[in-house]
Amino acid sequence: MEVEHQASMFADPHFWVNVGGLVFLAFAGPKLWKAIAGMLDQRAMKIKADLDEAQKLKDEAQALLNEYQRKQKDALKEAAEIVETAKSVAQRQMRDAALALEASFTRREKLALEKIAQAEAAALAEVRREAVDVAALAARALIVRQLDDARSNALIDAAIKDVDKRLH
Repeated sequence: MEVEHQASMFADPHFWVNVGGLVFLAFAGPKLWKAIAGMLDQRAMKIKADLDEAQKLKDEAQALLNEYQRKQKDALKEAAEIVETAKSVAQRQMRDAALALEASFTRREKLALEKIAQAEAAALAEVRREAVDVAALAARALIVRQLDDARSNALIDAAIKDVDKRLH
């Protein structure tokens, strides 16, 4: 029976399909394996290249981000410096303007005081002139009332002699 069983195994089409498959795999298997392995290797290399490219792009993006953050930090620092400088300049200009205004007020006050002093001096001189004129008129009136012709002639003669002495 065993022989029959073996004969029946060789007569079974499944057996021959399996044998054919094994023979096919024996001859074509290494080539298929190489082809499949090559395709998988190519796929793996493409995936690795894509990952490398993605990493490169990520690194470039990170570098750009870092650069822009640095530029933003520098810009903020520069803006703060500009604001500080502007505040300093504004304070200095306000201080200078206050000093200039104070100097202007001082100068105007001095000019006003000088004008007042000049006006006082002019008024005093005018009062003195008026006083001299009034005194001269009063003296003349007094002299006219108290001086007679003889006495007047004697004073005139004495004045002429005195002038003559002073001139020579």
